[in-house]
Amino acid sequence: MTRAMSSDWRDGFLFLGNHRALDFLNTRPVMDGQPVELLPDGRALARWLAAAGLVSPSYSTRLQHRWSGAATTGVEELRNLRERFRKAVLAIEAGGKPPAEFVREVNRLLLDFPFVDQLVPGDSGLEQRKWFAAENPEDAFAPIVHAMADLLSNLPADRLRQCRGCILHFYDTSKKGTRQWCSMNICGNRAKVAAFAERKRAAADQ
Repeated sequence: MTRAMSSDWRDGFLFLGNHRALDFLNTRPVMDGQPVELLPDGRALARWLAAAGLVSPSYSTRLQHRWSGAATTGVEELRNLRERFRKAVLAIEAGGKPPAEFVREVNRLLLDFPFVDQLVPGDSGLEQRKWFAAENPEDAFAPIVHAMADLLSNLPADRLRQCRGCILHFYDTSKKGTRQWCSMNICGNRAKVAAFAERKRAAADQ
């Protein structure tokens, strides 16, 4: 995968999973044949929170300054959770169930890091929105674990897919449910080019 300029990228992060939990899972893609960690530190995490629409850009900037010298324990714990979640998603995509141990962990984290409703001013009056206190990197568990719980409980398992061309995952929202690629801008076009070249070679051999 190469970092093509497209709507699939926001501030250096991929958003093509059609679900926040999968977008978080996709923060460790393979690019140019090598795995790339897009959340190496607190600054990157603060940027991802803004790109995911969880905090405002201005608040993200403040968090980047605050977390630039912070301990990396919270970020490392989030990355470890991401990899355990990857195993759960792979199990579901293979027709199985998420590990019971992982489900217990999600339940524990939901209690430890609540993602609560708040009333905030909106365009037409008060609106009910989810809110969390982003003071430390660990606080990002709240929206991320909530998204994981939503995926595990509400998304149809047969619509969870791993791209045929790379390691990225997505929730297939297409009408026919036949999506195979993480993105036509990334793996889809590459597959089309490869198929076209193969047809040309086959025609030349006849």
